[in-house]
Amino acid sequence: MSLVFDEYGRPFIIIKDQGSKSRLKGLPALKANITAARSVCQTLRSSLGPKGMDKILVSGDGEVCVSNDGATILERMEVQNEIAKLLVELSRSQDKEIGDGTTGVVVMAGALLEQAELLLDRGLHPRRISDGFETACKVACDHLDSISDEIKFSKDDISALVEVARTTLSSKIVTRCLDHMSDIAVKAIMAVADLERKDVNLDLIKMEGRAGGQMEDSQLVYGIVLDKEISHPGMDKDIKDAKMCILTCPFEPPKPKTKHTITVDTAEKFEALHKQEQEYFVEMVKQVKDCGANLAICQWGFDDEANHLLMQAGLPAVRWVGGVEIELLAIASGARIVPRFSELAAAKLGSAGRVREVSFGTTKDRMLFIEDCSNSKAVTIFVRGGNKMIIEEIKRSIHDALCIVRNLVQDNRVVYGGGAAETACNLAVMEKANEVTGIDQYAMRGFADALDVIPMALAENSGLSGIDSLASIKQRQVAEKNPRLGVDCKQAGTNDMREQRVIETLHGKKQQLMLATQVVKMPAPYSDGCTTTTKDTNTHHKKKLLLTDYATRRPPCPLLVCVRCDHVVYFQYHLDDLRREHELILKIDDVIAPDAYQ
Repeated sequence: MSLVFDEYGRPFIIIKDQGSKSRLKGLPALKANITAARSVCQTLRSSLGPKGMDKILVSGDGEVCVSNDGATILERMEVQNEIAKLLVELSRSQDKEIGDGTTGVVVMAGALLEQAELLLDRGLHPRRISDGFETACKVACDHLDSISDEIKFSKDDISALVEVARTTLSSKIVTRCLDHMSDIAVKAIMAVADLERKDVNLDLIKMEGRAGGQMEDSQLVYGIVLDKEISHPGMDKDIKDAKMCILTCPFEPPKPKTKHTITVDTAEKFEALHKQEQEYFVEMVKQVKDCGANLAICQWGFDDEANHLLMQAGLPAVRWVGGVEIELLAIASGARIVPRFSELAAAKLGSAGRVREVSFGTTKDRMLFIEDCSNSKAVTIFVRGGNKMIIEEIKRSIHDALCIVRNLVQDNRVVYGGGAAETACNLAVMEKANEVTGIDQYAMRGFADALDVIPMALAENSGLSGIDSLASIKQRQVAEKNPRLGVDCKQAGTNDMREQRVIETLHGKKQQLMLATQVVKMPAPYSDGCTTTTKDTNTHHKKKLLLTDYATRRPPCPLLVCVRCDHVVYFQYHLDDLRREHELILKIDDVIAPDAYQ
């Protein structure tokens, strides 16, 4: 504890409070890490499956988000624990690599952590547990390869891909128009896919949304949708057989590189200046017309005079088009981006079957549809919904479906959902564990028990008995030797997931198991160094001394505590300066007299 003064002579008391912290080591630290991570996993468990519940997330500025997507929920949660943050990264990795299964991978990681804690209580070393989990994961992945099926599809036959997309979207907000959204996602992928190379470039698929209208009004546009409008009301709003030039230079006179001052003191000089400026505009419009273009797309803006001249010349134009849209438009229409008017030529023009301006609702919101492009490798999914929140959730759902269909184009092997694959892997890992001698068999059995959490969570979220459903599925899989039996979440009357067409990609399922296993292995090195508060942090309230600034005779002021550096600080003036120095300021009731420590 020390008394210091700032540059104005005001008292500044700092009380170091590091004594209230103690260091956790060994098994208690490891269990503390596991408990923190499991608390995050329990949050997502109720969102798993087609009957999973949505979460309402409110940001600090009051923005509301409703979603059951695991990556979205974890991204918006304010997770403080460093080990729990690993699960946020886990969900993000699954979302980037696979697109779907972001909730399941976190629930699986939580189940593995729970089994690891039980094994720690039995006395197993963390390294032996992680090695056993790694061995069991390899057994499960090999078994998934053995029970997988291949699906056949082509440009003309996309029914199998639609069924997989339906499974992905069945737990999303778009279940009301499941067939329509699945069809949009598959057709968008097939439009940009190179089936010979088994390659899909998702950057060629653009998603645009506009509030208003119904979800069923969403559509796939074989071209580009721009959130722009024709620059002048008098220009043509519907252009067929469009020949467009894409410009990255502005419709304005050239500007000198150095600063100059022009003095206009007579009407003749003003007229001469205006005439010369008009000549620049007229020449620019003439160059565009001479190259054969009937639509000008400009990255930069132009003033009203240029807009008027373009309208008089019968040349529709669009201004302030972003760089990303410019590139997509060039790819879709086959145009070359022109940086200078002097380089315009007929060979650099792009073509589109139709360019039209579409208005929405009573607010007269307008968007530009560029359809039937010569090169349909760039497409746009135009989403409609009741409000912005619903539109964003629909976009996230369609993105998941796009990623799953892309994975199928790259690897067409599938397994069956509804917990069928996890149950089959559980039986395989248990059988392998019986052949293993030594401590690793206990970790392998723990991994197998963790696999049961997925079908149990699916059953519980569907209103079924988790234990009864799981026991029935296991018994039937062993008796019938049918790895396709899973939880009947939709009450369809059959547990065969192939008959229900509940299909998941093999790559996505294997990635879930491998990512969850890798993340569970990571808390082991953190078995030392976790700190926690063990003493009573309210000991400061036992001091009831009086603090008075004798220079100004001001009334007593409270203490402030910084939760980052654990210092209790008195500062009467310039609290903004103090907040910049310390992370968080909390008010407590202590008052301390400076003369008590002199």
